[in-house]
Amino acid sequence: MPDEDKKRVAHQALVDRVLTGEGTASAEDRARAFGNADVPPPLQALIGKVAMTPSQVTDADFAAAKAAGFSEDQLFELVVCAAVGQSTRQYEAGLAALAEGEVG
Repeated sequence: MPDEDKKRVAHQALVDRVLTGEGTASAEDRARAFGNADVPPPLQALIGKVAMTPSQVTDADFAAAKAAGFSEDQLFELVVCAAVGQSTRQYEAGLAALAEGEVG
């Protein structure tokens, strides 16, 4: 198997694991965090920052999500989903740009 195919297989395994593997956060919440879309209000600030401006995540973002009833384990899983989701979008955009450059 070519190296690029191995990378794609490994990446897909990661995505599958964070979205459908065992966890304490619901599969629905994980998918929302992964896509950074339709995230419930108590999580919007945290998940949005993780995906778009991770250096701006604060303790207050975590405290607000915890106050809404999310456990530390759930928040860890959702943060991982948000980070993997954003990196997936960037990875796919990069692959698309490379493919476009090869065609032209």
